[in-house]
Amino acid sequence: MKKTSSVNHAAVLEQRIADRTVVVGVIGLGYVGLPLAVEFASHGIRTIGIDVSADKVKSLRSGKNYIQDLDDAVVERVIRKDKKLTATTDFAELSECDVIYICVPTPFTPNKDPDISHIVDSARETAKVLRNGQLIILKSTTFPGTTTKYVQPILDATGKRCGTDYFLAFSPERIDPGNKTWTTKNTPVVVGGVTPTCTRLAVAINKGIITTVVPVSSPSVAEMEKLLENIFRSVNIALVNELAQLCDRIGVNIWEVVEAASTKPFGFMPFYPGPGIGGHCILIDPYYLSWMAREVDFVTNFITLAAEVNESMPFYVRSMIEREIARQPIALAKAKILLLGMAFKKDVDDLRHSPALKVAELLIEDGIKNVHYFDPYIPTVEVHGKKLASKKTLTADYVRSFDVVVITTDHSDFDIAMICKNSKVVIDTRNATKKIRTSRKNIVLLGEGA
Repeated sequence: MKKTSSVNHAAVLEQRIADRTVVVGVIGLGYVGLPLAVEFASHGIRTIGIDVSADKVKSLRSGKNYIQDLDDAVVERVIRKDKKLTATTDFAELSECDVIYICVPTPFTPNKDPDISHIVDSARETAKVLRNGQLIILKSTTFPGTTTKYVQPILDATGKRCGTDYFLAFSPERIDPGNKTWTTKNTPVVVGGVTPTCTRLAVAINKGIITTVVPVSSPSVAEMEKLLENIFRSVNIALVNELAQLCDRIGVNIWEVVEAASTKPFGFMPFYPGPGIGGHCILIDPYYLSWMAREVDFVTNFITLAAEVNESMPFYVRSMIEREIARQPIALAKAKILLLGMAFKKDVDDLRHSPALKVAELLIEDGIKNVHYFDPYIPTVEVHGKKLASKKTLTADYVRSFDVVVITTDHSDFDIAMICKNSKVVIDTRNATKKIRTSRKNIVLLGEGA
């Protein structure tokens, strides 16, 4: 049988992308995958979303949105009215897709080694239906070499050739939960294909929905670029977290220091301390890179140290809380603590690796049984398998019932004045009390000095 040339496979796919008859598949309908799928569907492109969660698929099929950053009406429209987005748990439907995005979680193990099992599983499911002319784009954050050393061999095992029969690229996600300015559509993306043809096709499909697409020479460059983005933040946050602890000892306000340094118009970028870092990428990425570096006998001392500083912050906040309990006539075991904000950052419903979770865990392990929380974005929180007590509304009477109130996440809709007025002690780890702190003596600010 005469084989179709690779030029024809690329040309056919390129034409489908150009005339918008291309069918896009998205594996993983979470914070990365669903916005991507909705964006393609909003542009009139038939999109098939695939997820192992039957609950997510059921929700989407009924037109219901579960991602805070997406417009409920848009999600409902592309699913129920336009019928451009369908959701399924059946990976066999990938056979209908011309382009397949892999947007699955990449956590780490308890020993902080990378866990790319979801990527590998997705690649295997894709291999089962792989046909000539398909383009696979990995978006999950991972270490350099994942695309070519783990995904490509699985696809090559089908007998098809990368760059001629099928096409493969890496294009890292750049989702910032809660950011209303930079979205899927206007945030530039980087693309690195296994071959120049792979890159060209990956750029073409992304340009259909994204304003700026930046090609690079290889998947490994794109993979490393993503790690650099997040490790850059990790290192600089660690720097101010360490300085905050020093400022506590010497009685200097780190927040004022950062604000003053920010007046320099060049050579400085402000970063701020806090109770720790959370979310998926910034906490995990340093460990992905350090694990990969060991393969070539390289130790990422500086990067690993920064990660350790950031992970120590919940312990530091725990010590601040217990110090304030000790200053009151109450035993540690009988103290009542209220954590304000459990999400890992302000104004989002994302609990992943939130430092507030670790603070709660540490307090409970120290014998403090009455640890409560309030967060309008997080309906339930479990620590050690038990739900933390909470209220639907934050009242003055409720605040007054606690010995220490801790602002762990500075949600915009918190009534900071009311909270401070009715609290015995407020520990502010986010500088949320900046505007009223001079008029209140019951506020303890992280990085100001006790």
